[in-house]
Amino acid sequence: MPTADNSFLSQAELDKLPFKKIGNNVLISQKASFYNMGEISIGDNVRIDDFSILSGKIVLGNYIHISAHCALFGALGIEMKDFSGLSPGCKVFSSTDDFSGDFLVGPMVPEKFTNITGGPIEIGCYAQIGSGSVIMPGISIGEGSAVGAMSLINKSLDPWGIYAGIPVKYLKGRSKKLIDLVSKIKTP
Repeated sequence: MPTADNSFLSQAELDKLPFKKIGNNVLISQKASFYNMGEISIGDNVRIDDFSILSGKIVLGNYIHISAHCALFGALGIEMKDFSGLSPGCKVFSSTDDFSGDFLVGPMVPEKFTNITGGPIEIGCYAQIGSGSVIMPGISIGEGSAVGAMSLINKSLDPWGIYAGIPVKYLKGRSKKLIDLVSKIKTP
């Protein structure tokens, strides 16, 4: 059983993985799962915690945190921009099956019998998604937006807002003071 000191993959282990791109200072839990690694790009200063699943076309910027038990299903593309993050248990779907009964559902069914729809997901710089939230296909989360726990994000969100609910609703504006903090990280 891994200890706190070795619960993340070593640099030697990371170097062997066939990611499309992997940056510096990347921490990936030994308990995380990846599918289609050749389509996943990971920037610098990224941490991916236990029991997270990343699958499909995914681009992670810099200073990203994906907390435990998150799932990113990127068949049609997911991009997380710099300083964004997912709290524990978030689910991000870039595609969905057709549940109308007119088509079959599931990854093992031949494609001609399914009707997959959706669109790419973009999570803007500084955006944070609260624990247990679900992001539906084709959504853009605006720069600096924060979403409360257990929210259903079924529409695109404007920048610098605080949102929550099922479905998600705008609550109020969010401070931009964190941008000043970012400038201090980037300059020694």
